[in-house]
Amino acid sequence: MIINHNMSSLNTLRQMGVNEKNTSSSLEKLSSGLRINRAGDDAAGLAISEKMRGQIRGLDQASRNAQDSISMIQTAEGGLNETHSILQRMRELAVQASTDTNTETDRQALQDEMKQLTNEIDRIAGTTEFNTKKLLNGDLQGATDEIIGRGTYDSTFANGSVKLSNIANVSMAGKTDVIHINVISGASISTALSSGVISFSSVLGNITASNIKISGNTIKLITTDYTTAAAALTISIVISNATSVKAGDAITISIRNGAIADNGNKSAVAQIGANAGQVLRIGISAMDSLSIGVRDALGNALDLSTQKNADGAISLVNNAIEKVSTERSKLGALQNRLEHTINNLGTSSENVTAAESRIRDVDMAKEMTTFQKNNILNQAAQAMLAQANQQPQGVLQLLR
Repeated sequence: MIINHNMSSLNTLRQMGVNEKNTSSSLEKLSSGLRINRAGDDAAGLAISEKMRGQIRGLDQASRNAQDSISMIQTAEGGLNETHSILQRMRELAVQASTDTNTETDRQALQDEMKQLTNEIDRIAGTTEFNTKKLLNGDLQGATDEIIGRGTYDSTFANGSVKLSNIANVSMAGKTDVIHINVISGASISTALSSGVISFSSVLGNITASNIKISGNTIKLITTDYTTAAAALTISIVISNATSVKAGDAITISIRNGAIADNGNKSAVAQIGANAGQVLRIGISAMDSLSIGVRDALGNALDLSTQKNADGAISLVNNAIEKVSTERSKLGALQNRLEHTINNLGTSSENVTAAESRIRDVDMAKEMTTFQKNNILNQAAQAMLAQANQQPQGVLQLLR
């Protein structure tokens, strides 16, 4: 028998310390509801669960982003709904003006209303906004391509008396349907052209447009989308049988080796995922009167002064209605897509949350069983420690 080192007591004390530590750990887990309260509880599980937590919060925020995007689309669509109503009234005016039973006074009254309605379309396009972002003025129509390269253009004329030189700065606006040709120098041009044909010929196909307008030293060509961007193309712009030149006259402007440049316009980007790059680009075309074709390049509203002009205005308004309808259909499709996106994000967030819970949350029933076991062992260890401390007292019996 030895008295300097009571090995039984030391062993019991060590076991009691282990039991107390386990009991304390169980109490912490039961009080927090988490299996992992610190990295030491499960280092790998903590790392995985933190990634999942980031994913969950990202999915929830992406869902809110999608809801905000729907609100923005609804705002834009509301503006276009009113534009549609205005266009229907403009068509009604054009039909009314297409009959010769109207007097000059009647036509002037119709023209005045047409002008005011056209201005209102521009006001709607310029003021419809969401969170200070203008939606219908073309700011969100997406990037378009411009042909650049001064000094690479030729102009030729057949049987004509008009001469232009040093033409440059030709741009293509893929969404606004307007091409501007600025005449840097040459003969002064003041007569407006009201008819003509413009043809774009290249390896990309042919595009035809009409409604040429010339004012001062600026030619504006109202055309359709030129949707494909490519470098070093040869494009010809041919104006034939225009009213400002003699019959048979022709103007040819050739663009050689023009470079393609992004004009910097941006579409609205909606982050609809938890990770980088998971975005939806929302492009909204310009919906002002010029862009939809109810105002000419010189800023004039549709002309109802004659039966012929009023009849032509009906077709132009029909085209404008179709453009607005197409844009509204696109916005409606985007809204429906975002609705499904929100549903999918909610499902994904729910599934990832369940996975994170399985890793991090504690099984309360199992942990309570462990706590009870450790608590009993701790009480038993305390009792056994008391017994172990009594063992050295047996030496006293030998000394008597």
